[in-house]
Amino acid sequence: MDYKYKIEQLRRQDLLRTVRDRGCPAGRVINIDGRDLLNFSSNDYLGLASSPALIGAAKQALMDYGHGAGASRLLSGGTTVHALLEEKTAAFKGAEKAIMFNSGYAANTGAIPALTDDNSAIFSDALNHASIVDGCRLSAAKRYIYRHNDLDHLESLMKNSPCAHKLVITESVFSMDGDVADIYNLNLLCNKYNAALYIDDAHATGVIGQGRGALAHFNVTPNDNIIQMGTYSKALGSIGGFVAGSEAVIDYLFNTARSLIYSTALPAAAAAASLAAIEYVEAHSELPAELPAELPAELPAELPDLIVKLHKTIDNCRRMLRSKGFTVTLDNTPIIPIVFDSTAETLHISGRLLEMGVYAPAIRPPTVKQPRIRISISAFHEDEDIEHLVNALSEAIR
Repeated sequence: MDYKYKIEQLRRQDLLRTVRDRGCPAGRVINIDGRDLLNFSSNDYLGLASSPALIGAAKQALMDYGHGAGASRLLSGGTTVHALLEEKTAAFKGAEKAIMFNSGYAANTGAIPALTDDNSAIFSDALNHASIVDGCRLSAAKRYIYRHNDLDHLESLMKNSPCAHKLVITESVFSMDGDVADIYNLNLLCNKYNAALYIDDAHATGVIGQGRGALAHFNVTPNDNIIQMGTYSKALGSIGGFVAGSEAVIDYLFNTARSLIYSTALPAAAAAASLAAIEYVEAHSELPAELPAELPAELPAELPDLIVKLHKTIDNCRRMLRSKGFTVTLDNTPIIPIVFDSTAETLHISGRLLEMGVYAPAIRPPTVKQPRIRISISAFHEDEDIEHLVNALSEAIR
């Protein structure tokens, strides 16, 4: 295969990607190629990735357990910190049990094929993340794609499927559009057709439902037919993925999920950082106005209530964008897509933003069908950052 020719094809189609690595911690301002830029490209929604709480927890675990895990989880790669994180994750999600994966991608590509077989039917939202798509492709199940957030179309597919075992899969907050799936009515529909509901909560955990995710947001009680997948790597500021559900589901995944069985475990330091992040979000979901007195000592008291601040910043950004004539959805999530007609136009806008000190890369096919600037809001953004972003976007599209 002529890869040089294929690279040139990508270049001509404005689809060639290049990597730009930062020379600093994740945060509000990042340094790329020697320039300080306002960062609107991160999934670090609560700004915890560089927080002293997570760094301190990781340092202590590094001293206690070393760096590399040395083996897969089913051999000797796990530690008591891994087990504690899984217990905390299950409680955080209201589930009986949880299992940790090396990434959200590994969770979806491991769990989905493991939970289905050739007697199953998978019903997947048309805009689900690539990791879900790949997990479905690895499954032996019959696959159905329903129109995005179209529950009538989903029901028609479920009604006509002869398969006894049905699994509906959706993101809760969609990663490229920022809209929210109707989890309440999806759950009712799954109950009606005796189907399991698999929720990818990656962009909802730490953000909606007082940080606990989509089920809490919609006031849906977890049950044996609901499987919650999520990540520690976005709002929780760490690394790794998880699946939470009934004890039977999680025990089965420990025995069958290939991406878990055949991967070296994440270091204990990563698990410790994730644990510190959940403890922070748990503390703030109970008393969102101030830090509670019983907050663990390793979490610095000067940290603001990040969840509340995040949503105030989201509201401010969406309001200012609308005032400038941008079309913005009503969903109160940190993901705000500004869609353009062509890839060339999107690249031009992204380049103009870069000139004005704003880092917001173009999102292009095949990641999305319609190119866009995907604005990601974080709790670390200040009002003047949002104002600069909106003014820069207005200037860039003139």
